[in-house]
Amino acid sequence: MAGIYLHIPYCRQKCHYCNFYSTASKRSMPSFVSALLKEIEMQRAYLEDEIISTIYLGGGTPSLLGMADLQQLFQQLYKNYNIADTAEITLEANPDDLDPEKLTALANSPVNRLSIGIQSFRDVDLQYLNRSHDACQAKLAITAAQKQGFSNLSIDLIYGIPSLSNEAWIENIETAISLGIPHISAYCLTVEQGTALDVFIKKGKMPAVDEEKASQQFEILMDCLDKHDYIHYEISNFCKKDHFSQHNSNYWKQENYLGLGPSAHSFNKLSRQWNVSNISTYVQSIADHKIPFEIEWLSLSQQYNEYVLTGLRTIWGINEVEILNRFGTANHQYFIKQMEVFLQKALVQQKDTVYTLSREGKYFADGIASDLFVEE
Repeated sequence: MAGIYLHIPYCRQKCHYCNFYSTASKRSMPSFVSALLKEIEMQRAYLEDEIISTIYLGGGTPSLLGMADLQQLFQQLYKNYNIADTAEITLEANPDDLDPEKLTALANSPVNRLSIGIQSFRDVDLQYLNRSHDACQAKLAITAAQKQGFSNLSIDLIYGIPSLSNEAWIENIETAISLGIPHISAYCLTVEQGTALDVFIKKGKMPAVDEEKASQQFEILMDCLDKHDYIHYEISNFCKKDHFSQHNSNYWKQENYLGLGPSAHSFNKLSRQWNVSNISTYVQSIADHKIPFEIEWLSLSQQYNEYVLTGLRTIWGINEVEILNRFGTANHQYFIKQMEVFLQKALVQQKDTVYTLSREGKYFADGIASDLFVEE
């Protein structure tokens, strides 16, 4: 089963912390949609007639697209790909886009899952992040979506915001729980180089992120959601039973996926490729019947590193039998040797042939994965 990701690079306004490729100008949207429709057809051979189990519209803010554009995209996808009847089809949306009319239209479209960018239920935090919605809109969007029959909902929350105390963070989590949200993606605020937030902090115009407080809030997050029977199935993702994000789970399980649109990535285990991060170049290239991408063919060591990085973040973990079968004896022996120290420190736990992070190990996921990597 494979997945398709469509990158919609438009936002109402740029969030201070965001480093994804996007623009706040919608002037190029009509030509972009035309190019994306064409790329959908041009790329149909990439997945070699695999059954498509997930489609994910991300960005940017896909909910800015008009329903006519969305319907065209879905028609083109269904025309060119073998999409399963039970496919999970997710649309990322901002609360201020989800008015009753839009929600009614979405409920009558192929979309069966919404991922709503809430980030916080507090205005002071939203202002720090430069979000385009307020706390009232956040709650209203969730309840309105539920009334329209969207039971498969996910929201994003951010912790580590300087304006967010531990007590306020607990209130944010409890608000999400009280609203009956079955899937929560919670991310630590990261200051990416070159973002507006990075510039403002360096100029002293905004307070910096307190890493110790962020660590405390990660612990609070795990405690609160565990008490309410959310499954911590990936470092940043929690869900009720049977509400895993199938699309993102496919990423972590290394299923094949195709990325469409500027800056979108594709992966087929042997290679990774990515489209140019420029709308004008993308549109012109597609008009010239060329897909503007770069490709990296993955060596056996790189394939091993990808498997370790993605597997370690999840409850499904790393299976040493798969390492032996896919990456050979030398990589298997290296993995077992490197893993010893993390088992001794109880940062990783082992059950039969599967290795997963312990609760303490989740604080050090990236560092542990890095130490398990094989160098070329």
